[in-house]
Amino acid sequence: MAQPQESTVAVMIDCDNVAPEIVDFALLMAAQAGRVTLRRGYGNRATLGNSWQEALVRQAFTPCLQFQYAAKKNTSDIALALDALEALFDQRADIFCLVTSDSDFAYLCRKLRERAATVLIVGEAKTPDALRNACDQFFEWSVQEASSPELPDLQEPPHPADQGSEAKATGSAPLPKRRPRFVIEAVSLLAGSTPEGKVSLNSLGSYLKRADSGFSPGIYGHSGLLNMVKTYDLLSLKQEENGQWSVSLAPKPETA
Repeated sequence: MAQPQESTVAVMIDCDNVAPEIVDFALLMAAQAGRVTLRRGYGNRATLGNSWQEALVRQAFTPCLQFQYAAKKNTSDIALALDALEALFDQRADIFCLVTSDSDFAYLCRKLRERAATVLIVGEAKTPDALRNACDQFFEWSVQEASSPELPDLQEPPHPADQGSEAKATGSAPLPKRRPRFVIEAVSLLAGSTPEGKVSLNSLGSYLKRADSGFSPGIYGHSGLLNMVKTYDLLSLKQEENGQWSVSLAPKPETA
């Protein structure tokens, strides 16, 4: 039986309009919709050559430099809109994640949706209603999203026997166990969109891998995703009747 084809997502950033810190949040939001196959950042020479350069290089975006042919004329917006329509007609993407707070893109959103494409907008609090209402789903980013701290590192001392075997296998001391907060945010996002309020462990792993191709529990000192999730006090694991594991947010303790 043929497997259903995974949706393809285009992430297109209006770099002249938003801050570079938004890019990680945008990729997390886009990853829940499907496989991100197109990553582009649009801006003028001052924008792409300064504040955005590190972010675009780190997240493997293609920079699309647009020169200003006249003062106060934003050619980046036109280039982004044309490339989005071209990607739609070429069937390179069926979901578009536009990262901007500029209401000028409301018309582009409507045209994409008229062609049966799904449009997501990732923008700041200043995003006007005209753009929020023109898309299928709006995700608001704030500075707090970029600076959310990691959970405290686990201080569980490794068992001497395990420590010795791991050191021999890797040739060095085992990595300390860490609990990054983005795992909780991923569970909250995925489980919150289901009636049961939970997500399968396999789906969680696929999402984390789509959001960051370099993700691996081993980087954070864990032997696997199951063991990693077990260390979170704010997450709850359950083994279903079919043997698969599901993850949800742990219920909040009742107060007197």
